[in-house]
Amino acid sequence: MLLTLHKSTLVENLPKIVVTGSKSESNRLLLLQALYPELQIKNISNSDDSEVMQKALKSTSNLIDISHAGTAMRFLTAFFSTQDGREITITGSDRMKERPIQVLVEALNTLGAEISYLETEGCPPLKIKGKTLSKDQVSLKANVSSQYISALLLIAPRLENGLELTLEGEITSVPYINMTLDLLNQIGVETRFENNKIKVSPLEHLHEHQNPITVESDWSSASYFYGIVALSPVGTKITLSSYKKDSLQGDSVLSKIYTDFGVKTTFNDHSITLHKHVECEVQTIDCQLENAPDIAQTIAVTCFGLGIGCYLTGLHTLKIKETDRLVALKTELEKFGAKVEITDNSLRLQPSTKIVENVRVATYHDHRMAMAFAPLALKTNLQIEDAMVVSKSYPTFWEDLKAIGFDLLK
Repeated sequence: MLLTLHKSTLVENLPKIVVTGSKSESNRLLLLQALYPELQIKNISNSDDSEVMQKALKSTSNLIDISHAGTAMRFLTAFFSTQDGREITITGSDRMKERPIQVLVEALNTLGAEISYLETEGCPPLKIKGKTLSKDQVSLKANVSSQYISALLLIAPRLENGLELTLEGEITSVPYINMTLDLLNQIGVETRFENNKIKVSPLEHLHEHQNPITVESDWSSASYFYGIVALSPVGTKITLSSYKKDSLQGDSVLSKIYTDFGVKTTFNDHSITLHKHVECEVQTIDCQLENAPDIAQTIAVTCFGLGIGCYLTGLHTLKIKETDRLVALKTELEKFGAKVEITDNSLRLQPSTKIVENVRVATYHDHRMAMAFAPLALKTNLQIEDAMVVSKSYPTFWEDLKAIGFDLLK
């Protein structure tokens, strides 16, 4: 669906927006619930990815198709490898068949799994013969996607002797690893993370009085409202729920980063209020986003809309997302007149006040491309291709933008 966004002025009193639960937390908890069926979860994400995860975990078919859901591919590969006596094929979209998974497959096979490739070596689709994994020690390169690491940690308490995971080299995306460990701790699993070793103890049953776990709302989804407030006049405010100050999500660093854009974050009881209290006065910003790469697109577009520059680093994992996000971001920003340089790990945007009108933004089957560029409608008319791709993480995104005053035309 092609969506036209006319240059918009927001309503004076912006309504409170309820953002769905974190996709990252939801998918971790859904896998834990499959391992421990007595676990109760509240505020599960309504994203496509989480729905795919739930459907796959409930399926009795020997063919699991997870489409574009990268998190589901990694987590489910680990899960099905532990299901003794079950044999399945797990596949996905054409893009998914290009995304690497060899690091995880090799680690699982080292633990005793039986996983093989059906097409391209190192990529899905996979043939998985579920087994009881008998070994409890494995090593992994530390600079790979944290989802590989989390996939192993999530199945660890169901292994007979738990798991000792050694991370080799410099560790990236530490917040996502800590999120996984914290959720394990919440259900009663003992863990230890010291230097480059993570130890997860086995857990046979949950405590009989285990309380339901409530998923915090998604900070990646909040990023687009940070962009909107940053591009709005001084005085603009919006409240989002349900968030907490001591978040497990790495993207919560938004509350600090966006102070440079004049946006103040106030933490209320289960919500946050974003307030554009001063004009942005910086000429350029530098951000190391190794621990929060999913907000790179939002920050780059915010900087462009404000006419300032940015240098974003720590972005090496963006090349293996739904698309090569660095190339896609450069291509689409340049349509608007931006000057962008990228490497395998960074993006540099030059300050510029020129914004080309009526640009048609390609989304490359990537939900974050669609949502990151949407705030530019506060500055210019634009069109978003394949606009409903947002359902991957935030199905009600366009309805929420319309509610706060965006002028949308299908």
